[in-house]
Amino acid sequence: MVIRRKIVKIDEEKCNGCGECATACAEGAIAIIDGKARLISEAYCDGLGACLGECPQDAIAIEEREADVFDAVAVETHLHAQSTLRAHHAPLARGCPGSASQTLGRRGHAAAAQEATPSELGNWPVQLHLVPTRAPYLQGAKLLISADCVPFAFSDFHSTLLAGHTLLIGCPKLDDAAFYRDKLTETLTHNDIKSIDIAYMEVPCCFGLVQLVRQAVAQSGKAMPVNLTKIGIRGEIIETRAAAEAAVR
Repeated sequence: MVIRRKIVKIDEEKCNGCGECATACAEGAIAIIDGKARLISEAYCDGLGACLGECPQDAIAIEEREADVFDAVAVETHLHAQSTLRAHHAPLARGCPGSASQTLGRRGHAAAAQEATPSELGNWPVQLHLVPTRAPYLQGAKLLISADCVPFAFSDFHSTLLAGHTLLIGCPKLDDAAFYRDKLTETLTHNDIKSIDIAYMEVPCCFGLVQLVRQAVAQSGKAMPVNLTKIGIRGEIIETRAAAEAAVR
């Protein structure tokens, strides 16, 4: 069904293929194809323009024209298909180059003398949606799976929690928890993971991260140490314990 409505318009001359708009589009209506952002289906675009403010090239606008009606059911089907695809494959090379897997050399204190706290980050990307399940830095890794609010609340995140770990981050409330669980299951199945540390906030919804990691470990059929660190919203460590000892609360 075609109606007159507001819909995204992309100026391919201005677009540099950075992918910021595709990331910002919750409906998955935009994809990077052949180095340019493209509207892959009119039915996926709600015309609200969440992608506009993310474009550094000012290549996106909202226009009013004849277009297919927005289809929420089609969007849900599309997003589910994309989640399944991402869970089984590394990010495509034609996508944002910032998603390419990298093992980072940790700089250490001498190389970061002017920094208050040197970075302990040893891998990229870190967002669970973007990390390939067979990224080279996962083999033999000690994982730190962190709620994405933790580094902002806990000032000693790098030195106390991240040092010596491979980092994966996500939000159990705002992101697709089922996708996270399935992707973690595949990650654990195909890599020799030595241990898992989970850092989460004291707010009740954040414990969902612990639950989905537990489910992934169970589904992988592997045994490994899992330790929990609960961080308070004022930045303190509230408790640290083994997952088997942690009550669900």
